[in-house]
Amino acid sequence: MTSLKSLALAALLLSSCSRSNNLLTGRVEATAGGHTIVVTDCYRTSVDPPKTENAGGVITYSFAPCRDAQILIRGDQLTVNGQSYGRIGPTDSILVDHGVVSHK
Repeated sequence: MTSLKSLALAALLLSSCSRSNNLLTGRVEATAGGHTIVVTDCYRTSVDPPKTENAGGVITYSFAPCRDAQILIRGDQLTVNGQSYGRIGPTDSILVDHGVVSHK
């Protein structure tokens, strides 16, 4: 009976792992426009995709996979958790790794 429980738990954990969301490693990945966004230390069973808005010709992407990772790309400006990280290129990748933000 214990091995059946272990097998069921393993199946549950593996079913919650995908390229976009890996519950075992706490890694979430999404694409917004030409940007790949990766957030670590984010243990969620499901994550909503980034939202896109077009206001006055300025495209804005918002992605909030976790309470402590609020990513906003407005035009070419990156903001994470309310702090500006300046201009990003049209295909820059964004990494929020345990609260440290980098892009390239």
